[in-house]
Amino acid sequence: MTAIPFADARALTAALVATDSRNPALAPGAPGEAAAARLLADVLEAWGFASELVDAAPGRTSVLATAGPAGGPTLILNGHIDTVGVEGMVHAPFDPVVRDGRLYGRGSCDMKAGVASMCAAAARVVRAGGGPRIVIAAVSDEEFESAGTRSLLARGLRGDAAIITEPTALAIMPAHRGFAWITVRVAGRAAHGSRYDLGVDAIQGAAAILAELDRFEATVLTGRTHPLLGHASLHASTIEGGLGWSTYPDACVLRLERRTLPGERPADALAEVEAACARVVAARRGLRAGATLEFAQAPSDVAVDAPVVRALARALEARGQPVRMEGMTAWTDAALFNDAGIPAICFGPGDIQLAHAAEEYVPVHEIDGATDALEALIGAWGRA
Repeated sequence: MTAIPFADARALTAALVATDSRNPALAPGAPGEAAAARLLADVLEAWGFASELVDAAPGRTSVLATAGPAGGPTLILNGHIDTVGVEGMVHAPFDPVVRDGRLYGRGSCDMKAGVASMCAAAARVVRAGGGPRIVIAAVSDEEFESAGTRSLLARGLRGDAAIITEPTALAIMPAHRGFAWITVRVAGRAAHGSRYDLGVDAIQGAAAILAELDRFEATVLTGRTHPLLGHASLHASTIEGGLGWSTYPDACVLRLERRTLPGERPADALAEVEAACARVVAARRGLRAGATLEFAQAPSDVAVDAPVVRALARALEARGQPVRMEGMTAWTDAALFNDAGIPAICFGPGDIQLAHAAEEYVPVHEIDGATDALEALIGAWGRA
């Protein structure tokens, strides 16, 4: 590995982008995070950290690095080193070219630039001395099931606050929605297409359930709002069913995603879908329907006047950078930290709209801006 200059966030971003760390749960045959984790651990050791590699599963490797005095204020810096696949990309995915002030490559925005910025900022504070206890958690598998962060929290990772350096275009993002994946199975009765007296159309029943859920979203969910996140929402993800042109379909399967606001529980979202199914079934002879919660992730919410939010705002102001408070559109590991009692917010370089995109890049000036702001934040946290 070519030595990366001390605290050079741009160079570290490029090195991480050049290292294929596609998540094999999303891209079959992909290598996973082990090579990127080893690279990062070596860099952090050279920059003054004690680091270790932690496997959530074979080859699914995270980096846990620490520096600074134990027993005092502790700040966790978290980011994921896995990426999604590269199909359909319009530029070389692992060639970190800088063009027109942008560094290109898969993971450049989501979120290797954020990981590089937090590591470089922390290294500067460590070298200067007087900083807090710093824990860097560069994790595997965030793009699928967050096994990396889950495993570190299960091992006892704790701190007073956490910064998740997801791409926020240097806005402070204290909140994001959660989600619930719900499967609705609709059962009818198969019959010849001419036998309306026998057949029960499961697809029409599913359509009626979708119409009922559409009404529910328009009349109820749009009224449930959060000041940074807008309103709760629901959409149909997939629909499957049917046996042939001349046969009443006996089954139809809907898959729904319900985006939840802070304070909403997955069980509540499931109950709302079950209630919509029940209203439709009650009005249709012979139709049956049931809903199952398949998977859910909790929302995340930190008060805009929480200490970590105020500290980051002051750090931006001290550097002459604008302070913008926004809601995160995507789900992040911040929710896992908050569930563990660790206030966690998102802040980092890059535009989340470019995550997973055919063209992915990060503005290099945002890498610099994130590094500077995080350095100021970490230094102030040590003096808290």
